[in-house]
Order: sequence, then C-alpha cells, then structure tokens
Amino acid sequence: MEISGIISAIVIGIVIGVLGRLVVPGRQHIGILWTILIGIVAALVGAAIAGAFGVADTKGVDWIEWLIQIALAAVGVAALDRAKTVQR
Repeated sequence: MEISGIISAIVIGIVIGVLGRLVVPGRQHIGILWTILIGIVAALVGAAIAGAFGVADTKGVDWIEWLIQIALAAVGVAALDRAKTVQR
C-alpha cells in the first residue's frame, strides 16, 4: 500500500467510523476519537481484506470494499462499547 493509499484510508476511516457507529443500534458509550480510530483501523484492514479477495480495484465505486470496512467498523464500535459497558 502506497502513502496515498494510507492517507486516503485515514480520511475514509473517519467516515467509515461514523457510519459504523450509526449501524450499531442504541447509544454507544465511547467517544468520537475512539470511533475515528476504529474507523481508520477498519478502513485499513478492510482494504487489505478486499485486496486479498481481489475486489479492491473495480471500475467505479468499490461497494464491496466499503461494505467490508463499514462492517468491520460496526463490529469494532460494538466490541469497544461492550468492553466499556462491562467495566462500569
């Protein structure tokens, strides 16, 4: 992955994190910074997974890659929220 890919993954990761948070039902007890970090990680991991399956570079919008990234972000937000709730 090139530097431009990493920078775009970070920018897209912010959006992915917010979308992942919206997918999870109910109120989350984590801050926006955690949401953004989860989104960045989900964007990077999702891009790697999409690349491994050969769906990262398609003509037009990479819908499958976006869905993978959003799903990973939703799982990450839910897992961190659950961990924070258990600690309380």
